[in-house]
Amino acid sequence: MVVPSVRRSAGYGLTNGMRRLDGGEFLMGTGSEQAWASDGEGPVRAVHLAPFYMDACAVSNQQFAEFVAATAYVTQAEQFGWSYVFHKEVAAKARQKTRGVAQGAHWWLGVEGACWKRPEGLGSNIHRRLEHPVVHVSWQDAMEYCAWAGKRLPTEAEWEYAARGGLEQRHYPWGDELMPGGKHMCNIWQGKFPTLNSGADGYTGAAPVKSFAPNGYGLYNTSGNVWEWCSDWFSATHHLNAPRENPRGPDAGECKVIKGGSYLCHASYCNRYRVAARTANTPDSTTAHCGFRCARDI
Repeated sequence: MVVPSVRRSAGYGLTNGMRRLDGGEFLMGTGSEQAWASDGEGPVRAVHLAPFYMDACAVSNQQFAEFVAATAYVTQAEQFGWSYVFHKEVAAKARQKTRGVAQGAHWWLGVEGACWKRPEGLGSNIHRRLEHPVVHVSWQDAMEYCAWAGKRLPTEAEWEYAARGGLEQRHYPWGDELMPGGKHMCNIWQGKFPTLNSGADGYTGAAPVKSFAPNGYGLYNTSGNVWEWCSDWFSATHHLNAPRENPRGPDAGECKVIKGGSYLCHASYCNRYRVAARTANTPDSTTAHCGFRCARDI
């Protein structure tokens, strides 16, 4: 498990760029027919949260670069020497240095040299993507950043409460229609997955962290763009008998909760860009479509 860095940022614990959320009671989960039963999205239950702060945006490449410059931190993808990149984003040259495909998902290629500062592997960079969310970061990498910044990862309950933006039991942060009035509200796959992304929403990959309108709490991109790590261990059943006051996942597990969906989500394959949706990944996993945002106690 990660050992938090002893170094602190110059702005340690500051709430710049965060939103203060009042907490209180809200309805978590869903009974929607769109829900993935195996993920444990339901039943709907009333939970109560203490007030907290939440980042308005996912942590950007610029912010993560500042962390690395201050601490000389080396991410797990850099230590491993490779990370998973979506097949359509891998350059021909990089394809010569892959480790095959991910089990059960042939569209993921393990690309040598891929990491947060080289998102598509050797020859790529983030020079023009400083305002994009940092990706290829594991849960453990995210924890290190939080420790340096004087913050923490949100619990799943906090993340969902914040993502809902004050709306009760809606599918998305803006309501129940995916495209109200034909307007794109988030960055998800447009076209036929996994071969054709038309980019009709303006993006074929990750978008800058302030793309699209914020929700009612002032948070950006809580549906689509990149998955976001939560602090909780994943379980599809733990919540059935868990406390309803500031709930957390089980004490141990194999995978951590991720929320929000990504630019690779499509209704034909994975409609987990709904706010109640959830899935998981192992704490050391790194991919081109997963990042994080921070929370902080009040």
